Amino acid sequence: QVQLVDSGGGLVQAGGSLRLSCAASGRTSSNYAMAWFRQPPGKEREFVAQISPSGALTYYADSVKGRFAISRDNAKNTLYLQMNILNPQDTAVYYCAAKSVLNFRRPYYATNEYDYWGQGTQVTLSS
Repeated sequence: QVQLVDSGGGLVQAGGSLRLSCAASGRTSSNYAMAWFRQPPGKEREFVAQISPSGALTYYADSVKGRFAISRDNAKNTLYLQMNILNPQDTAVYYCAAKSVLNFRRPYYATNEYDYWGQGTQVTLSS
């Protein structure tokens, strides 16, 4: 079992920045691909970014490419999402997710491919 705790959300002006964190505990010795998803108001949860277990490979949704950066510190069992140049369309509840993998061969974009989820952290943009 792995427990994930998201934090770092808040109210920010358009054009601003935020950094989200996701602290993992439990059986963190296994290989996990980690990701961030978000759920805008009234919409389905959508993929934002993913990082491979080693941190060497990253993948992004087109809507955040060039503005967001996913990273991880395996020594601290913590996942990050640096969000820059935020706009009102980024308003959502952001969730971190973990997927156990033996060999990371491809990105995982679907919510049902993930094993564990954080509780979510709200990011709200003010125009």
